[in-house]
Amino acid sequence: MTKPLVFGFAAMLAASAAVAQGVDKSTAVLWYDKPATDWEKEALPIGNGRMGAMIFGGIDAERVQISEKSLWTGGPGTDGGYDFGLPNDSQAARMKAIGSKLVDGATLAPEDVARQLGRKMHNYGDYQSFGDLVIERDADPAPVSNYRRELDLFDGVARVSFSQGGADLEREYFVSYPDQVIVAHWTSTGTQKLRVRFAMPDNRSVETRTDKTKVRVTGALKSNGLRYAAMLRVLTDCGSVTADEYSLRVESSCPVTFIVGARTNYQMRYPDYRAAGVEPADVAAQDVLRATDLRHDALLDHHAADHTALFSAVKLDLGGGPSKLPTDQLRASYATGNEANDRLLETLYFNYGRYLLIASSRPGSLPANLQGVWNDKATPPWNADYHVNINLQMNYWPAESANLAETVGPLFDFVDHLVPPGRLAAQRYFGAQGWTMFLNTNAWGYVGPIDWPTAFWQPEASAWLARHFWEHYLYTRDDVFLRKRAWPVMKGATEFWLDALMTGKDGRLVVSPSYSPEHGPFTAGASMSQQIVSDLFESSLEAARKQGDTAFAARIDAALKKLDRGLRVGSWGQLQEWQGDLDDAKDDHRHVSHLFALHPGHAIDPGTTPELAAAARKTLDARGDASTGWSRAWKINFWARLRDGERAHKLLEGLLRDSTLPNLWDTHPPFQIDGNFGATAGIVEMLLQSQTGVIDILPAKPAAWRAGSVFGIRARGDATVSIAWDACGAKIVEVTAGHEGPLTLRSSIFTQDFRVSVGNVLSEAPEAPSPGGLRTVDARPGVTYGFARAAQTCGPNQPPR
Repeated sequence: MTKPLVFGFAAMLAASAAVAQGVDKSTAVLWYDKPATDWEKEALPIGNGRMGAMIFGGIDAERVQISEKSLWTGGPGTDGGYDFGLPNDSQAARMKAIGSKLVDGATLAPEDVARQLGRKMHNYGDYQSFGDLVIERDADPAPVSNYRRELDLFDGVARVSFSQGGADLEREYFVSYPDQVIVAHWTSTGTQKLRVRFAMPDNRSVETRTDKTKVRVTGALKSNGLRYAAMLRVLTDCGSVTADEYSLRVESSCPVTFIVGARTNYQMRYPDYRAAGVEPADVAAQDVLRATDLRHDALLDHHAADHTALFSAVKLDLGGGPSKLPTDQLRASYATGNEANDRLLETLYFNYGRYLLIASSRPGSLPANLQGVWNDKATPPWNADYHVNINLQMNYWPAESANLAETVGPLFDFVDHLVPPGRLAAQRYFGAQGWTMFLNTNAWGYVGPIDWPTAFWQPEASAWLARHFWEHYLYTRDDVFLRKRAWPVMKGATEFWLDALMTGKDGRLVVSPSYSPEHGPFTAGASMSQQIVSDLFESSLEAARKQGDTAFAARIDAALKKLDRGLRVGSWGQLQEWQGDLDDAKDDHRHVSHLFALHPGHAIDPGTTPELAAAARKTLDARGDASTGWSRAWKINFWARLRDGERAHKLLEGLLRDSTLPNLWDTHPPFQIDGNFGATAGIVEMLLQSQTGVIDILPAKPAAWRAGSVFGIRARGDATVSIAWDACGAKIVEVTAGHEGPLTLRSSIFTQDFRVSVGNVLSEAPEAPSPGGLRTVDARPGVTYGFARAAQTCGPNQPPR
């Protein structure tokens, strides 16, 4: 007998709808009671993947600092040439000699290897600030009241409002992905007298042209000739807009809209990175003119519909309540005793991470770099480039699990374009087939090593990047993607390592030269190297079999049987960082790279490999919790995988307290966005895991998250999961299948009598507990399977989970 579904996520869905209607946006709005003065710490980011802008919210003058992700110095066309980091001759003999020496038991200082194999960064280049849009108003000596500056994460809009001199002023800013423009909209109950202009960086000269309601700037980077342009148009329904040589002057009692387009002639295509026949000024003008035809309301509607569709796919409630504190004060008071405020900040931080990924990675753009898309410098930290010994990869950790697979396309496009120069890197450095690269890359396809001794070596990078293709397949079960996109990249990375591995003294296959990022000596078979290659071979073996490539599968299988897996327990119970037992129990280095097999890999698991899990815990205890922002973020994921929610939460506390800026950006220091993304992924790992083939519900929920819910997160196997919990653990779980096939769940719900629903129908009688808290459903596409504790109350004998 069945009856209509009466439990489920009605309450959660109602809460999500409330957010959409603006009823309670406390977990999706950053707000401040004063203007920003510091770009890094206080200004608020908006973006559409390709373009970013930083909003300061000044009273008499607004600075909208603009970035366009393809504006890079260096690369092809630079005086003195550009070599992609590739030598003209083969380095394979030198590489093999060094590798053989290490296989024989030697260790080498990074400085020694860098002298032999490193290269000067020849015209490598830097990501550039595009410039500023400056909007100035006639100064008013009257005092300002009711000031508020906010970033609405739900609809992707920044706003500023205040009262002065008897007038109420409101400003709105967004960067539209559908219409590819930056939009500012200013209203006032009084007359607005404004001057608007572009302020370009001092190191560049541009041509500025004004025409009635438009300002256009054009130029070319001196270093490489890359052309760029921006256009501004000002719209108002009354008053006047007049042009002088460099700016527009506006006097109007009606709302004023500012529309900005910015373009370069860059294209992401090796080896020719200039789009033939593309004039950036024409493209920027087309963007602006199309947007002008739509006007402000339609532009906002397009933008909000696009952004909200992505952002609203997930809703998290950790039990925090609304707060009267501005966000900078909320963060400053974190972990000082107000639990509701603490839960609010944690939820806000998670939502901000998803927002930042939407704003910095959309189809048609370069992927999110070390600073996402935002940069205000000519020489930003670490070139604001792509570090592939964890940082680029960490940027995309939440893309699948936090239900933002739409943002990962730029990463796949970027890797695809790295494969051709990567083949040359494999040939010239190793004499190998396939493709590889090292630690740094840029917009120009750099694939070689640099000469910075402690941060230049990571030939496993291609294997780690290939893992993202495989993960996308695991989450989506998209066979077409596997065949057309994932398998060619994975196969090429595998071909490289099948050629490049060396045989160690014990007969096992090892990586040599090998280096544990950015730490210790060069050796043969460092643990991270072996773990990454093992992970690649295992996924490629499965993919090869799915593609019917039996001969290649046989090659992988044979190599796997001989491969050193990089999993050893050392003399003090630690997971060894190197093949030799070299670890120092007093070492607190920020990199814990030898735990790759714990996360993002899955070879270490408390349930199936308890000895290795205990060794990983020993290593993490020795390294300590305090570190740089991105390192703390990785450790959240480590502890979540160890099923230790309390320690994971402690790391989250440390990240928010010590490594988060007032605008909630992660700081290394300085600002580096991977910590935001890594921690966002870590929060999902605390609530849901699926790396072992089981959908594990609340595997690392801390006690501080006593009651809450999450709606819409993703599990491997193409499943969308929603959970509600209380102090006794999960009370409701719903799983919506995207593909046909079995889905196995683990939850405390199944350790007691529980109710089941399929679609919109609830079974009449409860089911008895399942062995091991496991339950398997034969899923059908599009069908939602619900499970709930039969007991409505949280009893004293029910163990928390």
